Amino acid sequence: MDFIHHFIPAHETPPRRVLLLLHGTGGNENDMIPLGRDLDPAAALLSLRGNVLENGMPRFFRRLAEGVFDEEDVVRRAHELADFIPAAAAKYEFDPAILSAVGYSNGANISAAVLLLYPGAIKSAILLRAMVPLTPATLPDLAGIRVLICSGTRDPIIPVENAERLTAMLRESGADVTLRFEEAGHQLVFDEIAAAKNWLRESSRE
Repeated sequence: MDFIHHFIPAHETPPRRVLLLLHGTGGNENDMIPLGRDLDPAAALLSLRGNVLENGMPRFFRRLAEGVFDEEDVVRRAHELADFIPAAAAKYEFDPAILSAVGYSNGANISAAVLLLYPGAIKSAILLRAMVPLTPATLPDLAGIRVLICSGTRDPIIPVENAERLTAMLRESGADVTLRFEEAGHQLVFDEIAAAKNWLRESSRE
């Protein structure tokens, strides 16, 4: 178990869904729990702390500058996360197929990296303020994978074009991707959280 983390069991056993919660730069394993509980009160929550420190702030992979990622480290850290998921599933006794990733900013980017590098490790994902983490040598087969990307049209960190490029890359790989833009910056707004709740409910009905 390579990540400091919290696991909060669901009220029902086995759980219907497990939300893998991945924070943004400077967050920790506690930050995303309220959002996870809001998105699905019935889900089990698995909330991680990133293993990389940038000026004392936890992250999930290194970057060279704002918006410029260390792709070698992205690959390494995506591998760590892809290995962690089945280990956590075994320890906490849940089926990895019911896991949905919920990542914000840096947490969304590491989720996208796992999708692109380790197809099948994450079956569905909500990517909040995500950008392209790397360009794989070959696109994976993501048929059957559902992804919701929520971006802000006034985000000073992530250009609209970058979110659209990530969407195109995932769609070309076969994923079912919903891209949602809000008149917002890098912070989340109420409407997209409500949309994410609806998206999860739709997943349950499929």
